[in-house]
Amino acid sequence: MKVLYLLFSFLFIFLMRLPGVFGDIRNPITCLKSGAICHPGFCPGRYKHIGVCGVSAIKCCKKP
Repeated sequence: MKVLYLLFSFLFIFLMRLPGVFGDIRNPITCLKSGAICHPGFCPGRYKHIGVCGVSAIKCCKKP
């Protein structure tokens, strides 16, 4: 029975949404308000992928 509690806690942790990773930013206005840029394809250089700008092909990228 204790194994089920352990399994449930691992599933809860792995299925939980991570904040800031593909999370709340889903449109260009929110991206620009957060101080980030919208860039097609992959994020350039030292930028970090924090969301999308409308479609999944255009990424919201921010410097760490």
